[in-house]
Amino acid sequence: MSSSSSSSSSSSSSKSWIINGLAIGAAMAAALGARAYLARSGRFRSRVIGIIPARFASTRFQGKPLVHILGKPMIQRTWERAKLAATLDHVVVATDDEKIAECCQGFGAEVIMTSESCRNGTERCNEALQKLGKKYDIVVNIQGDEPLIEPEIIDGIVKALQAAPDAVVSTAVTSLKPEDAFDPNRVKCVVDNRGYAIYFSRGLIPYNKSGKVNPHFPYLLHLGIQSYDSKFLKIYPELEPTPLQLEEDLEQLKVLENGYKMKVIKVDHETHGVDSPEDADKIEQFMRERNLS
Repeated sequence: MSSSSSSSSSSSSSKSWIINGLAIGAAMAAALGARAYLARSGRFRSRVIGIIPARFASTRFQGKPLVHILGKPMIQRTWERAKLAATLDHVVVATDDEKIAECCQGFGAEVIMTSESCRNGTERCNEALQKLGKKYDIVVNIQGDEPLIEPEIIDGIVKALQAAPDAVVSTAVTSLKPEDAFDPNRVKCVVDNRGYAIYFSRGLIPYNKSGKVNPHFPYLLHLGIQSYDSKFLKIYPELEPTPLQLEEDLEQLKVLENGYKMKVIKVDHETHGVDSPEDADKIEQFMRERNLS
């Protein structure tokens, strides 16, 4: 290698380190500033909106938001549960489908129409937020296929993000059932000792050398609900898809692969997400057994 190309490479590397250093420094300064503001006013990230993204054309279960759970559309049950959360100032449904919009307006929900080009629920939430034209500090992405979501979980992830200025996303996990260990529709999570996400996977993680579930290990199941700092939510769609995100088909991995932090809280929750018609039947049976209306 010539001395000129070596010098050019060294200069490029130095610039890269400087840029990275500046970005990290800015992030640290923002976090420190946020901590000071939080301590001073107690109103850091105080304005919160819940958005329920819903689309009709699901590859696994078409028309899923409109499936009836004991006489009510699933999207209505999710909206009613979300409205009980104390931390949410407002709750809306974001959809690209007229049938879903008409259904939601029928039971009193505010609906924001979004484009069909949204690649995932996070992008749909961002578009809905821009169309609302109101300023919010936190956006909670509430999965429309969780008709029994607990309002306390919504409040928990909002408070977690308010208390973690160095994080841009917060989410929740619960204990993984052994029978769900190898189900790719049940996303697993591992966290560090400060409660920040390390990785998410459709496979079992951690995966030991025996290849079997360790009955003594506290595996974690990811609950789909997430809250975002609204400034980061605007950036998210501009980030290029990342290799791990594409391989696992998990949008939260794009957050981690780009070096952002995600705060995780553990909750005691028996998940009731709907990924298939069979799941809807299971939820109805669960509700009947517990006299839930």
